Amino acid sequence: MDAQIVLIAAGAAAAGFVQGLSGFGFSLVAMSFWAWAIDPKLAAVMAVFGGLAGQLMAAFTVSRNTDWKRLLPFLAGGLLGLPLGLLLLPRLDVQLFKLFLGVLLAAWCPAMLFSGKLPRIHHGGRIADGAAGVAGGFMGALGGFSGVIPTLWCTLRGYEKADQRAVIQNFNLAVLTVTMASYAAAGLVTRETLPMLAIVAPAALIPAWLGGRLYTGISDLAFRRLVLSLLTCSGLAMLVSSVPELLRRMG
Repeated sequence: MDAQIVLIAAGAAAAGFVQGLSGFGFSLVAMSFWAWAIDPKLAAVMAVFGGLAGQLMAAFTVSRNTDWKRLLPFLAGGLLGLPLGLLLLPRLDVQLFKLFLGVLLAAWCPAMLFSGKLPRIHHGGRIADGAAGVAGGFMGALGGFSGVIPTLWCTLRGYEKADQRAVIQNFNLAVLTVTMASYAAAGLVTRETLPMLAIVAPAALIPAWLGGRLYTGISDLAFRRLVLSLLTCSGLAMLVSSVPELLRRMG
């Protein structure tokens, strides 16, 4: 079997499981496999497609009660941030952005993980929730990383496991749908990418289902620790991918 096909399938399977378990993280996990051997534009399309496929399946298999009053500011912000990200993407220094965000996640999330009591943010209301959505939509344009900031924000808000899952799952579903449509409109979904997408979807769906089944059996505390651990790994992954490129530029 072709090594690239194995790499794509392995990345999709691992990412699908993590997304099914946590509600986010497909792009971050998949890119840790694909960034080393797959063209970045193709990897971004596959990551968004795989994340969208997993969210669609979760919408029918992971039960949740959606509080639309809570969700709408996130959605409005995400749908505002996404076109902003697509507009600024050609002008943005992606490596510097990833370095800044990676340092933030890699330093802050472990501190929260090992602290006796997590901080709780009760101020800001819907405007602050909308700002988290804008950041998520903006990062969605970078390759499907839409769930990172809203997930961190929901954790700081102290949402219960089911409430956080409902916000992030619906938020990601909306943002990834629009992102995939934008990629298609921009001509990034070509005939050559279709066989790769046909590998990603089936490779991701069964692990995503298994992750969703495991999610239902973990406690709120275990879920919060899982989320913070994944966010920490997300920050480290961003540092690993950005620092060598920035050092190369300086040299």
